[in-house]
Amino acid sequence: MESIVTRYARKDDISIAYQVFGGSNIDLVFVPGFISHIDNYWDEPNLARWLRRLGSFFRVLMFDKQGTGLSDRNGKLPGMDERMDDVRTVMDAQGIEKASLFGISEGGSLATLFAAHHPDRTQALILYGAFAQFTSWFPTEEALKGLFDYIDNGWGSGESLPMFAPTMKDDLAFKQWWGKFEKLGGSPGAVKALMRMNSQIDITDILQSVNVPTLVIHRKNDVTVSSKGGRLLAERIPNARYLELSGIDHLPMVGENSDRIIDEIANFLTGKWQPAETERILATVLFTDIVNSTRLAAEIGDRQWRDILEHHQTIVRRELDRFRGNEIDTAGDGFFATFDGPARAIHCARAIRDVVSGSGIQMRAGLHTGECEMIGGKVGGIAVHIGSRVMHEANPSEILVSSTVKDLVAGSGLSFHNRGKYILKGIPDKWRLFTVESNV
Repeated sequence: MESIVTRYARKDDISIAYQVFGGSNIDLVFVPGFISHIDNYWDEPNLARWLRRLGSFFRVLMFDKQGTGLSDRNGKLPGMDERMDDVRTVMDAQGIEKASLFGISEGGSLATLFAAHHPDRTQALILYGAFAQFTSWFPTEEALKGLFDYIDNGWGSGESLPMFAPTMKDDLAFKQWWGKFEKLGGSPGAVKALMRMNSQIDITDILQSVNVPTLVIHRKNDVTVSSKGGRLLAERIPNARYLELSGIDHLPMVGENSDRIIDEIANFLTGKWQPAETERILATVLFTDIVNSTRLAAEIGDRQWRDILEHHQTIVRRELDRFRGNEIDTAGDGFFATFDGPARAIHCARAIRDVVSGSGIQMRAGLHTGECEMIGGKVGGIAVHIGSRVMHEANPSEILVSSTVKDLVAGSGLSFHNRGKYILKGIPDKWRLFTVESNV
């Protein structure tokens, strides 16, 4: 295999470290777990051999997420939106328009979100030792506290190895490598912050929106992430295939069936299956309107109202462009837009609200994340109706979101106030809604 070179892809002011290896014409993006260090991978013989074997089947693109390994740290850990951008950034750097994603552990949650939001760029999805809910990893606060105690007192010693690869706990060389990997993957403070952010992960509500061929692999007695987490993924992702292998290790490159994991991925990706159609995508929908617009227009007259409306539309379109939103429709003073990340949609809504408030008018906004239908360039489906109904429950100057949106912005720094449960007109069940707090 060719010499492995670490390169950097630029995203705004952040550099993402990545490597490409293997000679196949099938592209596979390797999405790592909670920490990684792509140079250090090659120092461990078991992992190096395993990666080379993976590269014998595919052209592998692997990277360190920002805030970990060789990638930049910008003072705060990225949320899910930004981490999805990491995937897209390294794919763009290599000119890869469409690839299969291989997500391990926490990287599986990220890969799943990316596949749901970007089916046009996802050939297939493979998940190993992955989960939809953080409780599949740490079921209780006490269990997570045990990891935090280790981070405070032993990070870099390698003593956490039994938590991830118990069959290797007596291998001194592997333990030394693991200790070095801990230190290179992230500092103690960064790792604790990362785990606090990960503790908010719950992508259960969007699993039904994954519309690419999916293989879920889990070891039956994985000591780190319960196999129940893998089974949940396979049950909720449409037409996903679930493969449960014997073994107790969480790290895929060691222990029982380590080579079979690669064999199964190779069989899955080189078999005869048809790429999924992309008429359905996961998106965050944003609805906005001006509060009491009819009364205001009557008070100030048509000409002045037209000037205010034109100014308002200019502001909204400028902010949509800044936050990569797609304007779908506008009717009078209202806008309907979609985003590929919920945190970005919230920040856009806040920016619009804050700017238009200086014009003496008040707006309100509603957001929901769900599966949308793409029909002739138009966006429809139940998610759109929910987003519209959420906005109609919003008070003046309020940004109101569904619980799905709240659950997907772990690590974004956003905070919320629980507004309670609401019956949304024409929508089954009661929906819990949250106000975006203004202190962010």
